[in-house]
Amino acid sequence: MLPVAVMRGCASSLCAGAVRLVGSSSPPPFLQRVMQSPPAIPWQNGRPMTTLHQMHKAGKPKRPPTKLGPTYGHPQLKGVVLKTMIRKPKKPNSANRKCARVRLSNGKEVICFIPGEGHNLQEHNIVLVEGGRTQDLPGVKLKVVRGKYDCAHVQKK
Repeated sequence: MLPVAVMRGCASSLCAGAVRLVGSSSPPPFLQRVMQSPPAIPWQNGRPMTTLHQMHKAGKPKRPPTKLGPTYGHPQLKGVVLKTMIRKPKKPNSANRKCARVRLSNGKEVICFIPGEGHNLQEHNIVLVEGGRTQDLPGVKLKVVRGKYDCAHVQKK
């Protein structure tokens, strides 16, 4: 067994830096990791960690606001038809899609898809609009609800 000497300046002999083996140039491997001093400034993700004072000044972290979606946080919105139009879909599809430009009750103007075969919508009709993207029409994120207000149900054949 190697002789052990206690270094001066440490109150207890159990300090990690207090034990030094006499007669060897470096400490054994199990003590090398313990005796290494920590870095002066702790780094995390390439940036220095915030101090308690900085965290206190900044306050609680703010959560990003939730996305409202096409109906602006409402399940459905009422609107007035300004114009009905036919839109052409994206590349592989070819059937023309019936759409309407609608002024919503919150003042925004949007283009809405009219589902089903045939419709009775004209200018100044009142419609109910819900969220629902039409995949092959770029920019169309709303659908007209059939059978509500001035928009008739789909006709049976």
